[in-house]
Amino acid sequence: MKALVFQGSGKSAWEEIADPALQEATDAIVRVDAVTICGTDLHILKGDVPEVRPGTVLGHEAVGEVVEVGSDVRGVRPGERVLVSCITACGRCRFCREGAYGQCRGGGGWILGHLINGTQAEYVRVPYADLSVHPLPGAVDSKDAVLLADIIPTAYEVGVLNGRVRPGDTITVVGAGPIGLAAIATARLHTPEKIIAVDLAPPRLEAAKRFGADAVASAGEEAEQLVADLTEGLGADVVIEAVGVPESFETCTRMVRPGGHVANVGVHGKPATLHLEDLWIKNVTITTGLVDTHSTPMLLRMLAAGRLPTASMVTHTFPLDHMEEAYDVFSRAADTGALKVVLGGQQHDVLAVRAS
Repeated sequence: MKALVFQGSGKSAWEEIADPALQEATDAIVRVDAVTICGTDLHILKGDVPEVRPGTVLGHEAVGEVVEVGSDVRGVRPGERVLVSCITACGRCRFCREGAYGQCRGGGGWILGHLINGTQAEYVRVPYADLSVHPLPGAVDSKDAVLLADIIPTAYEVGVLNGRVRPGDTITVVGAGPIGLAAIATARLHTPEKIIAVDLAPPRLEAAKRFGADAVASAGEEAEQLVADLTEGLGADVVIEAVGVPESFETCTRMVRPGGHVANVGVHGKPATLHLEDLWIKNVTITTGLVDTHSTPMLLRMLAAGRLPTASMVTHTFPLDHMEEAYDVFSRAADTGALKVVLGGQQHDVLAVRAS
């Protein structure tokens, strides 16, 4: 099969590698029909995630068709169309029993495109398939569903739920890229009073308005002043960090009100300063997190009901074998206007189905 293989910092290639095979009785092999690129993939390529070794197939989000399952898999069968979650769950360890699948200690967590071969390929092996793939309703389009593999549950769980967004809150989202836009869209499910979006790129601020932001501002002093003006000087109840650089995190801690909440969603590759000399007296809560995807079944129901604005998030589509072009477009979002790119591949029927 063909796959996008990480070759070290700044390097990757769409190349031929061996088809995946079942390794455990709980595995499934999925033929990939649609994938997307995550900001985390860009962090990997920059060398921010050193656990990813050269030779690893990138990607942790996909929609596809099950072609083979291990003898212990009961929840899905060959021929079913499924969403491949970015998080793998063993279902047995302490964290999985608590619903904290992202912290799985039984061989799961974030492993696809990180510790094992990922989804940016024609086929992918998915461990612990019963808990790590979700059957899809026939009416749900693949390019919409693939956004529920990571970006939407991440924004919702790590941003909105961890941030404890409540009705009537003022929310500031710093970073109006895909994660920030998903945070805006899912925060609206909790009926906040107002949502303020902050970004450097005017096109993304315009997108933030379309996704439900009530006010927007360019990053910097202008944004901090706007938040102060709209909150009578108190600051936002919840500030969601959706960039992953030190400056944006420190901005968030200046924008939050006493007793408020900073929910960090961004993937950080460098240390950020925590200004406890200012924060110690403000009763501020700061949360970090890796998505658990416990909300995915609920979000899938909402998607099927037309309650999530997924279609407007996809700005570019490509054939699966145009992976390198798609990465270029996605990585230059300020120039290309890319929000999410979705790649759909041609059918590849060479893989032999083995007897379980």
